[in-house]
Amino acid sequence: MNQDVAVPDIRIGTIINTRMKAASTIEQILPHGFESFALFFWQHTRQIEWERLADEIHRVLDGTGAAISAIGAYGNPLEAGEINRETVKGIEECIENAHLFNCREVTAITGRVRGCPVPASMDRLKEVWSPLLEGAGAKDVRICFEGWDGEGTWLDGDLSVMHHPAAWEMVFEALPYENVGLELDPGCCVIRLIDPIALIPEWGHKVFHVHGKDATVRWDVVRRHGTSSFVSLRDARKAKVKTPPLFGFFRTPGFGDTDWRTLISELRLAGYTGAIDIEGGNDPVFNGALEMTGQVESLRYLKECRGEVCVPNPA
Repeated sequence: MNQDVAVPDIRIGTIINTRMKAASTIEQILPHGFESFALFFWQHTRQIEWERLADEIHRVLDGTGAAISAIGAYGNPLEAGEINRETVKGIEECIENAHLFNCREVTAITGRVRGCPVPASMDRLKEVWSPLLEGAGAKDVRICFEGWDGEGTWLDGDLSVMHHPAAWEMVFEALPYENVGLELDPGCCVIRLIDPIALIPEWGHKVFHVHGKDATVRWDVVRRHGTSSFVSLRDARKAKVKTPPLFGFFRTPGFGDTDWRTLISELRLAGYTGAIDIEGGNDPVFNGALEMTGQVESLRYLKECRGEVCVPNPA
């Protein structure tokens, strides 16, 4: 932690969908105390005027102390369809333009060769991501892969191979670059019955960005129904047939199972000095009209776990 300036060593912020008038959204929620913002694109960055977007956001952030922590293009870059090629182009544009936002973290999901086991994607992963990582390295940009399974299985899926640490090992062995790491998502760990805190001593050096997302596991349901009943909140709402009781579901930090005070302590022990950006749109309680209510409560909780403010030591 910087001992001379009272700035947080770990910022607490939120994720901003760039399709939702990013600068205006940031301006409206800044007074709540968000310290960082991760910009999010889904599948493509077409029609994005990068310099204009950066200028609009900088005008809003100027003098506030808040910052852009990451920009990310999410989609499946490993397939060969038109939208997949646009995802690759979006990642390239994020790498090219990260400096406009004074950030060096570009977030993404790995992609996956659809319908195949995780190991079958490794050759394609190397083919697509090696030149992206080399280009990013030349610009001092780091790529952060979200530790998300894409709601697939080890044997089948269509978006991501980052199922759990066994897959992470395979990915980082296939891509032995210093500028590739994890976008740790504790909620995606908890829903797989993995303790995210237990991962940090081994994986903390690879954590480049953190999603503020948690999950709740209903162990009484696990004991009676097992773990085959999890679906995302989005899919649960779309379901047209009766489903088994949910064994677990995502939550906003502060309302799930993770002890974020301990998690943040472990991140600090591992040397992490990035941001924890709340990922909205997942909590079955704080959604819709209550979305920002949940996020602001989570912001307060995470700041309490971190230490509300950075207090300088006496000179």
